[in-house]
Amino acid sequence: MATPVPDHASVLSEIRKVRRIGLVRLRGRSLPHLESAATAVAEEGSRIRGATVEALLRRAVSLLDAGTLRTAAEYTLGLAQGTRDWPASSRRARAASLYGVSVERFRKDHEVMVLGQVAEHVVRLVAARDEQGAAAGAPLGGTGEWGVVTHRTVRILAGGRQAALTVHLHPVDLLRDVDVVVSPANVHLALPEPYKSSVAASLRRAATVRGVTGDVLDDPLHDELRKWASRHGTSGRAVLPGTVAVTGSGAMAAQGVRRVYHAAIAVPRAGTNDYHVLPADVTRAVSRVFALLAEESGRSTPPLRSVCFPLLGSGRGGLPYHVSLGAVWAAIEAELARGASWDVHFVVRTPEAAALVERVPAGIRPDRARPATG
Repeated sequence: MATPVPDHASVLSEIRKVRRIGLVRLRGRSLPHLESAATAVAEEGSRIRGATVEALLRRAVSLLDAGTLRTAAEYTLGLAQGTRDWPASSRRARAASLYGVSVERFRKDHEVMVLGQVAEHVVRLVAARDEQGAAAGAPLGGTGEWGVVTHRTVRILAGGRQAALTVHLHPVDLLRDVDVVVSPANVHLALPEPYKSSVAASLRRAATVRGVTGDVLDDPLHDELRKWASRHGTSGRAVLPGTVAVTGSGAMAAQGVRRVYHAAIAVPRAGTNDYHVLPADVTRAVSRVFALLAEESGRSTPPLRSVCFPLLGSGRGGLPYHVSLGAVWAAIEAELARGASWDVHFVVRTPEAAALVERVPAGIRPDRARPATG
């Protein structure tokens, strides 16, 4: 029997309740509309009340536009890694900072919009399952069955050698204990403003050193990139696509992140706010990342061992997920096949992208799969 499609107002009211009480206190709470919606679209056998509602909300949030909107929803509801036990006030404050507004303004305006969009997608998920049946309405675990999991390690085979690949499904600024994070950059090595929603902006924001009142004391990624350009004689002009600039990690050092490698892959399109990215430049940049990693590892104590890649060029660069992954994976596979023992990670923002990365160990070439674009 088809589940009645819940009305938007009722769903929104219960999502606001989840925001207030937090994910860790869901068990035993009365959320009839969310529970009904979760049951309607959940995988058979997945009927644990709190966990199922959380999976529903994760699925709905993953359908939001990638960027500030989705990230704000993750922080507001405690879906971002490490935030599920944060008090509601702390989650709201972090979400407000993404938009660069006061907490009070966020509460009255932006939060209403963000949670309203989540509610809209919950309603759509139920409607899609009702109208199209189970085949069209994928279960919450359908894209790799991630559910509420944010990390997964899979075994890969490259050149006859076994290696491990760790996939992270969360914002890049929540990475912990990864030596090097690769950040996409434009060929002018100009960082986006920290309030933007891109990977580069998120890393700049996370690396910023702030005082006890929240005032910016140091903007290390921006300052170190300017010094790098001056040192290499590229100030005021573009570098070649595929160039990689190295900086420290600023405040992210407290999270175990020691370096940020800025991969210059994006060429601005004249007269627009968009960029042009060639897969060949992505592959060249990833190869350069490993060369720099080898150079720096021996000079570092302890040696650098781990590196994390986003799907380079899949944001404003416009590359579909499978094209970006194919370009990144070509260089990774070549590096691992020659016997390198790096600890390789991917950080992605959607279950679709995570599922695509996970298919690599199964021998499915990224360029032969065609999931949704980001």
